[in-house]
Amino acid sequence: MREQVERLLEQARQQLEQASRASEVRDVRTRYLGRRGEITGLLRQMSSVAPEQRPLVGQMVNQAKEQMEALVERRLKALESEEMDKRLADEKIDITLPGLPAGPGTGHVLVTAMKRIEDIFLGMGFSIAEGPEIESDDYNFIKLNIPPDHPARDMQDTFYVDAEHVLRTHTSPVQLRAMLERAPQVPLRVIAPGRVYRRDPVDATHLPNFTQVEGLAVDRNITFGDLKGVLEEFARSFFDELTVIRMRPSYFPFTEPSAEVDVSCTVCMGEGCRVCGHSGWLEVLGAGMVHPQVLENGGYDPGAFTGFAFGMGVERLTMLKYGIDDLRHYYQNDQKFLRQFRSL
Repeated sequence: MREQVERLLEQARQQLEQASRASEVRDVRTRYLGRRGEITGLLRQMSSVAPEQRPLVGQMVNQAKEQMEALVERRLKALESEEMDKRLADEKIDITLPGLPAGPGTGHVLVTAMKRIEDIFLGMGFSIAEGPEIESDDYNFIKLNIPPDHPARDMQDTFYVDAEHVLRTHTSPVQLRAMLERAPQVPLRVIAPGRVYRRDPVDATHLPNFTQVEGLAVDRNITFGDLKGVLEEFARSFFDELTVIRMRPSYFPFTEPSAEVDVSCTVCMGEGCRVCGHSGWLEVLGAGMVHPQVLENGGYDPGAFTGFAFGMGVERLTMLKYGIDDLRHYYQNDQKFLRQFRSL
């Protein structure tokens, strides 16, 4: 057994000295120290050794294993160091060479779409309001008629900074802040663009953060008809002058009555196709008349004033307008994708 161990050790030493690449050293290690290696095989033969000789033979084999591991490690480090030096020499960069010229910058497709949306509403007499992305639970939920035990919170599960603050789930708190700053002055017409956050999965149609634009108008005698007129004008301006909308009854805790708003399919123009599920319609936003409790929370007397509100996702609107099939494209920095929208 001793002669066999010494022979294997010498063979391994010679093979390691002849190895010229780190991969060859790893092959030697597998050949002798792997699960089916030569040294490992000696340990399996211990059952055939006389009981009184097993401690001595076991010690000898383990010592040989340790020596071989040390030889492998030493040779591996030496070769890896040589290979790294060679790579550094071969891949050396002349830092005095001129760099590649930078091409002209262009706006991101989402930024372009956001500016277009803002321009449309500015043209209708709205102004732009902004607010914090880290919002209090009071402004994000409670003042918008969503108390702690309200089931609507499940639809807007979000990221909590602490027990009283969240990453906002919508830009509706900005509308509320605008009301509190202006009340009881009228007319009040604002849009609130910005980033919002929800605990949604990442897939082709969902992301945990996205861009939203919400709108609010408060005045005396505002009606549902005024809301419909504003949204029709927006749809025709953003998509196509032939676009029509329809409003379906829905529910939102901060508006009453509420509606889901669809536009005629931008692909088939309402005829029915795969994109719209052959219905001729695409859902684009939610809207409704501001709930009296929210008006009161914003400092307006619901007996004297009325208002409407709406909210839309910029990513979805942009997908429909330009035929984009996956939300993730917006944030992967793929230049081939982004260059398609240079001319917008």
